[in-house]
Amino acid sequence: MTNHEYTAPVPGLDAVEVPEPGAVTVVVASPGEPGNVRRLLRLITESVPGRLPCEVVFVDDFADDTAEVIREAAQDCPFPVTVLHREDPAGGPGGAVAEGLRAACSEWIVVMDGDCRHPPSLVPELVATGEHAGAELVVASRYAEGGHRGGLADGRRVAVSRGAARLTKALFPRRLHGISDPMSGFFAVRRSAVTPDLLGPLGCEALLELAVHRPRRVTEVPFVPQDRSAGESGPTVREGLRLLRRLAGLRTRTPLARLIGFGLIGASGFVPNLLGLYVLDALGLHYVPAEILANQLGVAWNFLLIEQLLFRDRRAHRRGRDRLGRFALLANADLVLRIPLIALLVHRFGMGALPATALALVLTFVLRFVGTEALVYLPRRRPGNRTTARRAV
Repeated sequence: MTNHEYTAPVPGLDAVEVPEPGAVTVVVASPGEPGNVRRLLRLITESVPGRLPCEVVFVDDFADDTAEVIREAAQDCPFPVTVLHREDPAGGPGGAVAEGLRAACSEWIVVMDGDCRHPPSLVPELVATGEHAGAELVVASRYAEGGHRGGLADGRRVAVSRGAARLTKALFPRRLHGISDPMSGFFAVRRSAVTPDLLGPLGCEALLELAVHRPRRVTEVPFVPQDRSAGESGPTVREGLRLLRRLAGLRTRTPLARLIGFGLIGASGFVPNLLGLYVLDALGLHYVPAEILANQLGVAWNFLLIEQLLFRDRRAHRRGRDRLGRFALLANADLVLRIPLIALLVHRFGMGALPATALALVLTFVLRFVGTEALVYLPRRRPGNRTTARRAV
């Protein structure tokens, strides 16, 4: 995996100078707040069409009147407005972003939220900066020089935002070089530089998915988030856990990284195993059945962590009980296989008991990892997603 080639922002750039082709598709994924639609389209009308050709694509995942509101508000817009309604909102907001990227027809695509916190007036500058810098990805950053957190006045939101950005950059120091705000959610990307079908379900972290797995020339434009005009949102524990799971999934995307993660999770399973053994021994249970039962606690612990952190996006083809049964069978087969393997290494190859045990642990661990990938978590098959497109104007 190569690194980003970072290009410094061009100061004082006039977006009127955007060379052709400079058309832009503005993708607004899962707007969800009909009260913002009219204001957003008005702001786009005031800022974008006079400086470069544009179209707007809304991806609607909600069974409310959002699509109707968009259609009515688009009547006075001097540019095409399309509403994509997803009957099956697979992947959540991240899936909506991917759907919008598929539908985009322009050289440049700008992804932004529908709550008016991302100023449409910055759209021409994002495209102009990308054209002049020869970049493929342009990030609107709150943390670049000249940017500001803006509406993140609440201390909790500031801490969560900063903490998420720092954690993300710490996990991907090379791949996110030159991106100060990987959680921005407001960015421009060349259509030729992205494969929407490979995007994961990331929501505002769609930028993170692009940056981590599609290395490209990147640059930044500072921005200040605007006040929300309707609706409200804030960081939740659920969103934080979802982000942690997704970061773990991105970090363990390669086989070697998954192997390391598999080993670390396996090592952590000794804790519930030993605790269970201690309790069962204190209850007077014989050590043989106590060992067997305690081992199942470690298996269950490992299964839960592996499900959430390593193979969360590869679970759709089997039911949970089937996955658990296969995983438990492999984990217990590991114990059964290890003893005769140690005996073979000692008596047939003349190894000492300690090195034979160590080698057997390594061999059975690798076999269990390969078996888990092949027999429990086959590559996920992408389900079909029904999407209907309606041109608003």
